[in-house]
Amino acid sequence: MSTIARILDSNQQYVADYVAVESRYPARHLAIATCMDSRIDVFAALGLTLGDAHVLRNAGARVTDDLLRSLALSVRTMGTDTVVLMQHTGCGLEGVTAAELREATGTDIDFLPIADHGDAIRADIELLAGAPVLEPVHTIAGLLFDIATGTVEELARWSRS
Repeated sequence: MSTIARILDSNQQYVADYVAVESRYPARHLAIATCMDSRIDVFAALGLTLGDAHVLRNAGARVTDDLLRSLALSVRTMGTDTVVLMQHTGCGLEGVTAAELREATGTDIDFLPIADHGDAIRADIELLAGAPVLEPVHTIAGLLFDIATGTVEELARWSRS
C-alpha cells in the first residue's frame, strides 16, 4: 500500500470519531510557530486541544516572510494576541552553517541556521516585536523543546508595555 493510500485509509477511520471545531478563531488567542520536525506533537507538549491555537511550522521555527504573513492574518483577523516561538534540540538547522546548507541543497536560500537557540529566539522575538502588523500582540515567548525528554524551557519573553 502506498503512503498516500495509507493516509487516505487512516482518514476514513478518523472520520468515524471526528468532532468539528466550530470556530476558526483560536480559543486561547494563541499562535505557535514551531519546527516542521515530525517528532514534535505541539498539542500534547503544550497541553492544548484542537481549536486552542494556530500552529505554524517551518524549518527551525524561524521568522520568515511567510511566517509573518500567517501571523498577520492570525493577529489582525482572528484575535491572536500571544505568540510562542518554539525551537527544539536536535534540529537539522542546529550547528550547521548557511554555506553547508546551500551546498547540501544546491540552492541559494537563506536557511537561517541556528548556532545558539537562545540567540536565535531572541533575534526572532525582536523581529516580531518590531513588526507593525503585529502591534496587537501583547506577549511573545521563546521556548525550547527537548526532543529527548519532552521538556519545554522558556528562553525569552517579550511583553508590550
